[in-house]
Amino acid sequence: MEMTLAILKPDCVRRKIVGNSIHFIEESGFSIRSMKIVQMDQREAEGFYAVHQGKPFFDGLIRFMTSGPCIPMVLEKENAVQAFRNCIGSTDPSNAAEGTLRRMYASSVQENVVHGSDSEENAKKEIAFFFSTIEIIE
Repeated sequence: MEMTLAILKPDCVRRKIVGNSIHFIEESGFSIRSMKIVQMDQREAEGFYAVHQGKPFFDGLIRFMTSGPCIPMVLEKENAVQAFRNCIGSTDPSNAAEGTLRRMYASSVQENVVHGSDSEENAKKEIAFFFSTIEIIE
């Protein structure tokens, strides 16, 4: 089994679609191994998204991710990283496949409801950013 990080973003929380999103994730075969609600400050958001520093969308991404609470989750499933990427769909909801989380709920490229790790290596780093090992139920 493999683990990946998901983050239900501030737009998901603000629009009160957390329950629907979690239900969709569980119905897609993922087990939630840990979950919490957090409010990232600018330093934390910049640290998490450091890989995007210098890109034109970076400042807007940081403003958005610090605009309200979000819900990081550790998910487990066979091939979890790729399976979750398939489950959430393209960053641009207009390009996301039918039946994906972003196609159903995202309103724009920036307010796209959910983050998902893009590789096993990044999943491990991202999980460690939000969770200590004692917080993850094996």
